[in-house]
Amino acid sequence: MDKKKRIVIQSIATLIQNANLKGFITGKIYTGQSKGVCVPGLNCYSCPGAVGACPIGSLQNALSSYKFRIPYYVVGLILFFGTLLGRLICGFLCPFGFLQDLLHRIPFPLKLKKFRADRSLRFLKYIILAVLVIVLPICVKLTPFFCKYVCPSGTLAGILLALRDHSLFQAFGKLFTWKFIILCIIVFSSVIVARPFCKYLCPLGAIYAPLNKVSLYRMQCDPAKCISCGKCSVVCDMCVDPTRDANSTECIRCLKCVHECPTKAISAGITGLPSEGKVSR
Repeated sequence: MDKKKRIVIQSIATLIQNANLKGFITGKIYTGQSKGVCVPGLNCYSCPGAVGACPIGSLQNALSSYKFRIPYYVVGLILFFGTLLGRLICGFLCPFGFLQDLLHRIPFPLKLKKFRADRSLRFLKYIILAVLVIVLPICVKLTPFFCKYVCPSGTLAGILLALRDHSLFQAFGKLFTWKFIILCIIVFSSVIVARPFCKYLCPLGAIYAPLNKVSLYRMQCDPAKCISCGKCSVVCDMCVDPTRDANSTECIRCLKCVHECPTKAISAGITGLPSEGKVSR
């Protein structure tokens, strides 16, 4: 799939998840029935356009409630999305992922693909998931740690609300300043590095990542067609080599490799076992 088609799909997905367009004008959060349903990507509940709930926010709210309860509904939805599509959600359906893609298209003299700490930093999102999303909210009631102290999507939502209600700017304190600094770092990093939040910080991506291995939507590489030209790994923003690990936990299934492969050795789609002559790696 070429870039233009992917951008169209990402735009539509973002618009659907933020269909309350009048919220951007009024500065009011939508509270309709659809807010009880989690969207597949990272999209803050407090965004004035949001018509659904963020899965990470919903998970934390349930875990940090006074009466502990396992959020079967939220976990079930996340697992449903993940086992169906894997990190295709990150590549096509996540509004914050789309924002990072747009930022990375901004011309800048320094563009980095790999650096020394890249591999180590990729484990950070799993630590954030375990500590900030699960353990601490269970231990400290009514405190969704990731949403409160880290989430850049929530910070962006707060800014959008404050643009319509200037009194909110006066209410912002040190905590918002901290989160605003995090947002600025991610925004600037996104210009230099493709999807830094997805690679290093996103707890939702950490959940979907291992589901790449078992999801119904899969990537495949046909070794009989592959000529080892390396074009697929060169265009991959997540630094994955599809010929070695087509369903890598880091792959967001943006399908750039499928589009660039000169022999059509790489394919993707809803499938069960690999078809004869193909290897799903």
